[in-house]
Amino acid sequence: WLWVSLAALLVALVGILLLGSKITPSVEITPAQAYAKFKQGAFFLDVRSQDEWDQFHIAGSTLIPLDQLQNRLSELPRDKDIVVVCLSGHRSQSGVTFLQQAGFKQISCLSGGLQTWIAAGYPIQGNAP
Repeated sequence: WLWVSLAALLVALVGILLLGSKITPSVEITPAQAYAKFKQGAFFLDVRSQDEWDQFHIAGSTLIPLDQLQNRLSELPRDKDIVVVCLSGHRSQSGVTFLQQAGFKQISCLSGGLQTWIAAGYPIQGNAP
């Protein structure tokens, strides 16, 4: 009975840990939704590289490359919406997941990345490909 009790306790603990650490799925938003947030003053976080940023970016956005994000969390606001962007939407999803794990709550990412932003005709600074 001791072994059965210990096994049941172990299963219960693992279940609690798994449920307690569950991360909210990435909240992808359309370019139109992102632009509405842009006009409302949301914080736009670009997680691309410096070279990509230098070519073009959303005006007023902040560059923190994905590989530097862990060391630069103090640069992000915790009291306003953050929209994470990259070129195609893949790195921004990773950024959202990381920020959620770091305790940020008001996070979303631009579905399709800057490619969809540009295709929708929203403004950028620089020269898009």
